[in-house]
Amino acid sequence: MSLAFYKILHILGITLMFSGLGGLCVLSISGSDSQPAKKLAGMLHGIALVLILVTGFGALAKLGMGADIPLWVWLKLVIWIVFGGIIVVIRRVPQSASALLVLLPILGAVSAYLVIYHVGSG
Repeated sequence: MSLAFYKILHILGITLMFSGLGGLCVLSISGSDSQPAKKLAGMLHGIALVLILVTGFGALAKLGMGADIPLWVWLKLVIWIVFGGIIVVIRRVPQSASALLVLLPILGAVSAYLVIYHVGSG
């Protein structure tokens, strides 16, 4: 696959992840107990995380960064872990969902900043 294709799939994964997280936040804010809706949003989130990880490392391989991983990639992995675990916070602390609807996209912007400016690359 081409680098452009990896990037497109990576962005698709990001949009799916935010769709799933947004859905879970809205369900949590509304106090909904709709199990089918929660299941769908959770599945979107999980599938998206796998897609983001696989395509991110695929793109790195295309760029020839397999052996020497720069700081910005490590920071993005930390952010990916946060995005993966935040689903637990949304489910267990429903009062946090309103703030997370604002904070999670900001974290996504930080992730984009790391990629665009290659923070920590020498």
